[in-house]
Amino acid sequence: MAYQVIDIKCPGCGAPVDTGQKECKYCHRPVIITTFNSVYDMPMPEVQKYARSYREQLEENPENQDLNMSVAMCYLKLGKREMALQAFEKAIEDNFDNSQAFFYAAICRLNGKKACTMKERSIIKKIEEDIQAALMIENLGIYYYFWAYIKYDYYTKKFLNTSPTWQELVVKAQETGLSETDVEQLYLILGIDRPGCL
Repeated sequence: MAYQVIDIKCPGCGAPVDTGQKECKYCHRPVIITTFNSVYDMPMPEVQKYARSYREQLEENPENQDLNMSVAMCYLKLGKREMALQAFEKAIEDNFDNSQAFFYAAICRLNGKKACTMKERSIIKKIEEDIQAALMIENLGIYYYFWAYIKYDYYTKKFLNTSPTWQELVVKAQETGLSETDVEQLYLILGIDRPGCL
């Protein structure tokens, strides 16, 4: 589906805006949530208000990629990973060029659990497919790092051979510009402790 700007109400104040605006000219809050950083510092009641507003807008515009990404980010912040996964998958259907949709869908597939606890290898394979799709679109260090975590926590802990190794992916992540802030935020979103070796 082609990118489409639509008229909506600002999720923050209810003023008339459109999905092409980054910020509401009245309340100066984001109109569309494009990154997790946009909701990271929002208080939970405000995130719930945004999610409710996006759901209402999606009833009229269910195929809108901006609204699907925005509600997915809100669900992720609220810890509703299964609902977030559905919204990220819908955003992927609407726009194959958004690397973040693939990346966050991969995160949601773990559902707040460590990779080594996944009983179905098919889930791990789907996570890796999502990460590889994200990397084909955009070469970011955090994508390589998350893949390194999967390789370490699933493959290494289960004594499975894999290529590339988690060590190779950590090096690639560092070469590609990995920031410590991104790593810390990743583990907060995952809802797990950071392994000592990573």
